Amino acid sequence: MLRIHFTAADLARTRVSDGADPLWETVLSLHRLRDRRPEPALAAWRGTTRIRSGPLRVLLPLVPPRGYFPDFLTPPAAAAGMEHGLEALMSTPRTRLRSELTALAHRNELPSWTRSLADGEPATLRALARSLRDYHHTALGPAWPHIGRCTRADRSLRLHALWQGGAEAMLRTYGPDIRWREPVLEVAYPVERELRLEGRGLLLVPSYFCRSPVALADASLPPLLVYPARREVHPEPGSRQDQRLATLMGHTRAAVLRALSGDCTTSELARRAGVSLSSASEHAAVLRAAGLVSSVRHRNSVRHSLTPLGSAVLNAG
Repeated sequence: MLRIHFTAADLARTRVSDGADPLWETVLSLHRLRDRRPEPALAAWRGTTRIRSGPLRVLLPLVPPRGYFPDFLTPPAAAAGMEHGLEALMSTPRTRLRSELTALAHRNELPSWTRSLADGEPATLRALARSLRDYHHTALGPAWPHIGRCTRADRSLRLHALWQGGAEAMLRTYGPDIRWREPVLEVAYPVERELRLEGRGLLLVPSYFCRSPVALADASLPPLLVYPARREVHPEPGSRQDQRLATLMGHTRAAVLRALSGDCTTSELARRAGVSLSSASEHAAVLRAAGLVSSVRHRNSVRHSLTPLGSAVLNAG
């Protein structure tokens, strides 16, 4: 069990990431690549993934099928994009590289080349970054739009609870593996661990490939919790499910609802749905009155997101 201890300041600083983190998804997908348990949502990805062996020879020793993997593989800078994350990884201090690789070696036999990685050799760090980039491009690139839609949809559900009831209400939406028992968030975890936020807040990161919640091993790093995003299958335009939805509420309003797979402004909603700004605003108001959409003013714009009911209607078609 992982127990994350909150103060009032931590609740005020708790937030949900903007979407999928490319390095966390890369690392966690390596777990799923070797996990042959049947899971329909990932079956198509496994069946169509074609990966060159070169990147795997570098990455698999650093990411065992279960248990600890080094924190330096998932720097916070990756939230801004893959290249930002790789640049941060290549700047990891030598003392940290050595410490985390030593921890990995306690239970795993590492290849000889990891000695130069522990020494911070620039050429080895560049080779690691190149392997991560290559694997991400070939294994995750084709599925990245779908991964983004999945994590944004999950984020919208969490933000709806946050806007309506605050951070504690949002933390109650994560069960059963993540339970809020004020002032502690109890997380199903393979080891006993206490994490005290001490005013730093918590970043919650929805992940497509995450099987069970995972946190950074080093408690001194910015606290985050990566958790499995809810897998929702939204109807594709023209599908039978989408046609049923259009029959229920009309083609334009169904398009507006479908465009809300992630939270967005009225202007973004109009662009996604292919309607005018005034039409998007009108349809959002009708959907909001029906309890399917939540709208919150943020500075000079209004942001819309699906409510849990709206997500259920969209999925049911």
